[in-house]
Amino acid sequence: MVHAQLDPTARLALAAAAVEAKTAKHLTWQQIADAAGYSVAFVTAAVLGQHALPEQAATAVAELLGMDDHAAMLLQTIPTRGSIPGGVPTDPTIYRFYEMLQVYGTTLKALVHEQFGDGIISAINFKLDVQKVADPEGGERAVITLDGKYLPTKPF
Repeated sequence: MVHAQLDPTARLALAAAAVEAKTAKHLTWQQIADAAGYSVAFVTAAVLGQHALPEQAATAVAELLGMDDHAAMLLQTIPTRGSIPGGVPTDPTIYRFYEMLQVYGTTLKALVHEQFGDGIISAINFKLDVQKVADPEGGERAVITLDGKYLPTKPF
């Protein structure tokens, strides 16, 4: 049976415990995703409290992290989403994404609407990928792909 959370504190505490177990066991997010059988972005978001995992995946993740049945059950609950509390984020990595949206948000909106019309890009029917690539000018670049289904606005 599917259950939704009322109070996000249980999932927040689980996320903290899971990250602590991940660190203690020297695991990568990819190793955890491999155990779950889903993409690294989806599983990472789930462990951090932003998605529910199917029962088999939740059990595999809990076992890998050395967590109990209660943790596996919590990993299956539909969370209260939103991982950034109010205000401007202070973590430098998260802030840079905030900055990117501040600078390019209206551009993205304009381009999406010009190409698709009135609607939104789904964060539910969605894929995320992060790749590290060589920069031709030296160093490395981050290639982040946000792949969401377009959902048109429907008059009613």
